[in-house]
Amino acid sequence: MKKVSFAEFGGPEVLQLLDAEEPHAGPGQVRVAVRAAGVNPVDWRLREGQVLGAHPIELPAGVGLDAAGVVDEVGEGVDGVEAGDPVFGEGADTYAEFAVLSAWARMPEGLTFEEAAGYPSVVETALRVIREVRVRPGQTLLVSGASGGVGSAVLQIARARGIAVIGTAGAANQDYLRELGAVPTTYGEGWVERVRGLGHVDAALDLAGSGVIRELVELTGDPRRVVSIADLGAPEFGVRFSGTAGSVPEALAEAVDLITRGRLHIPVEKVYPLTDAAAAHIDSQAGHARGRRVLVV
Repeated sequence: MKKVSFAEFGGPEVLQLLDAEEPHAGPGQVRVAVRAAGVNPVDWRLREGQVLGAHPIELPAGVGLDAAGVVDEVGEGVDGVEAGDPVFGEGADTYAEFAVLSAWARMPEGLTFEEAAGYPSVVETALRVIREVRVRPGQTLLVSGASGGVGSAVLQIARARGIAVIGTAGAANQDYLRELGAVPTTYGEGWVERVRGLGHVDAALDLAGSGVIRELVELTGDPRRVVSIADLGAPEFGVRFSGTAGSVPEALAEAVDLITRGRLHIPVEKVYPLTDAAAAHIDSQAGHARGRRVLVV
């Protein structure tokens, strides 16, 4: 089978599409014939060799956590799913023709494989950081870098819970944030004063890692009310860096519920063939996304 991997840490040029042995489902796992794989910032952070305690890796290494595909192998002890079922979920080395998933759910009706591949890690992360920042219904959450995949999920989940949201994004994505229920504003010079003009902020999330931790603490008045998923220097300001995943099966179940009820939709901004994994990483690192980027197999 074909699989994207890298033998050394570095830029996107270290990614190679190689022939590899097919993986097999172990106990409590399923193997899928991958139709699409989600592209997440953690993918290129690991490729660069950034120290992320939740994802230790050994070289050579595969790439990718999220996938949607068709079950073709069921591990020991797995019930409720069989070969031929379309599923989406989280596993390892999903930039490949076949991948093993450790958490999965049946795809909601009407969802394409490309759309489904964009949800697993994104929804888990969104649910986790909303919980960790301890924001409650009736309060206001500031989301820095709100138009990407995680931001899109945070905005919709927060609004569904009765939490008001202010989101920062580029000028081109202001209407998109409005569509998701946020009060939008642009980043760049003067952004702190623009946020202040929109009202009191109870809690804040840094989703982009653009060096705004100090300002987020200033706006909330308490480093304990700020959480970052993108700035490894956040703890220097007393801010929690959230990099350890919670329950992916629970997140997938909530994703299915929200999608089915029409309360969650994350658009796919761009689709790449597996041969263009490096281009997908370059675009992901550049930011300015509106929703998700995915690879198709």
